[in-house]
Amino acid sequence: MISGSKPILFDPLKSYEDNYLTGPYDVGNINYVEPHGRPSYSFLGFPIYSPFGIAAGSLPTSRHTTAAFCLGFDVVVYKTQRSTEFPCNPFPNILPLQIEGDLTLDKLEKPIFVRDDYPTDLRQLSITNSFGVPSNGPSVWMNDFQQAQTGVHAGQLLIMSVVGTIQPGFTAEDYYADFARSAQDAKEAGAKVIEINLSCPNVASEGVICYSPDAVFEICKQTKAAIGDVPLVIKIGYFSHDQQALLERIVDSTSNFVSAISAINTLQGEILNKSGKQALPGKGRNRSGVCGASVKWAGIDMVRRLDTLRKAKNYDYEIIGVGGVMEPGDFIEYREAGADVVQSVTGAMWDPELAMKIKRRLDLIA
Repeated sequence: MISGSKPILFDPLKSYEDNYLTGPYDVGNINYVEPHGRPSYSFLGFPIYSPFGIAAGSLPTSRHTTAAFCLGFDVVVYKTQRSTEFPCNPFPNILPLQIEGDLTLDKLEKPIFVRDDYPTDLRQLSITNSFGVPSNGPSVWMNDFQQAQTGVHAGQLLIMSVVGTIQPGFTAEDYYADFARSAQDAKEAGAKVIEINLSCPNVASEGVICYSPDAVFEICKQTKAAIGDVPLVIKIGYFSHDQQALLERIVDSTSNFVSAISAINTLQGEILNKSGKQALPGKGRNRSGVCGASVKWAGIDMVRRLDTLRKAKNYDYEIIGVGGVMEPGDFIEYREAGADVVQSVTGAMWDPELAMKIKRRLDLIA
């Protein structure tokens, strides 16, 4: 479990509301360690000390992003926000899972069971998370995002993540336009880079919208028109090798709008308790995202295929690799697969020293 003697960016044993209102924890004595020399890496034209950070999810306020920057995470994403208020799913939102090795697509066809406790070996740590992308609306998060920018050090980058919201009476077109509306709010709040989460529920089905090429094209086109010169990042899920043609179609159709692709989000599975019943309370929560060590294979696979595709087609998008980054060796694997930047959520949640370990591996700090 997370050590009480270390900073805690997001406490999985507390509710989202508690983390939002009172987190992060034990961060009062953090002293930022500036790396040697000038930043030698870059992402989307911005100089960065290290190509490592935290993906969207666990940093819901400026306090959280500021603490993450102080801990040495250099490319940080503010938790995904909406154009309207939206509640969090009922607690609990995070549970440990019993998964041996990789969570392959074959394993995903069977239920995944919750375990009693969190393993101490992070290489064995996998969790399910089910928050529902809560948001207090732009009247709150826009001001806080502006505050978050004051916590960014030289050689660091703060990214804003947004998503469209299906509202009563919305058509598909209304839903697509809401992505652009949220992105425009992010631009007005001062975001230097904007990420849109396309691995979220579709307006017309229970699928995931990143697999709907026409919807992705329209969302990216409208969003890019709304934010102008601000670089656009799209967050997508895992595409199986049988879906390679679909992936290539989406990448090609959005290449004029998208500056970077982030992959993956999670792998979706049926989550059950030891009694074989739905583990997370509430309607529609029998399936939820799996994060942690067991999904690293999927993130690495997507990064490698995206890198191969951009080389073959001369695309100029950059790649953010996400999924199962628990220790410095995982970061190296992602970089070798072709990731320009690597991000963690679960690993950073359990090991707040992960960024510093990676910087030592890169000889950026003593």
